[in-house]
Amino acid sequence: MIYIPQIDVQVKYKNVPKSKRYTITSSEDAAKAFREIFNADTIEWREEAVMLCLNRANEVVGFYKLSSGGMAGTVIDPKMVFTICLNCCASGLILAHNHPSGNLTTSAADRTLTQKIKASGELLDIKLLDHIIMTAENFYSMLDNGEL
Repeated sequence: MIYIPQIDVQVKYKNVPKSKRYTITSSEDAAKAFREIFNADTIEWREEAVMLCLNRANEVVGFYKLSSGGMAGTVIDPKMVFTICLNCCASGLILAHNHPSGNLTTSAADRTLTQKIKASGELLDIKLLDHIIMTAENFYSMLDNGEL
């Protein structure tokens, strides 16, 4: 007899009534949501990556903390991004990561990753709506600045 393991995938999140769901209509709305998620005490010394999952009405289904790194970088694994999106039936997503240096300039790695996530999402009909860089005092939207 051979043993074939069964895969059991679960996503647990609190159900929020429709009247209380947060809707994203701009990069400012997204940045406001990410301000609630990023830790104000560590935003200037540890790079982290977070994503918002949205439904077709651009209501936030939930957020997921993708990674926590060091002063100079963190990892965003596209497989993890889309595993989360598929498991919560997201139609769209917004990525964010912080730059502890306070510099809002996108790096070549930021731009490459963004295009990779965008192209992968197109295959799955999950739209990358924006990629935002957060600092303690400001934010930068790749969509608003023509990089998406």
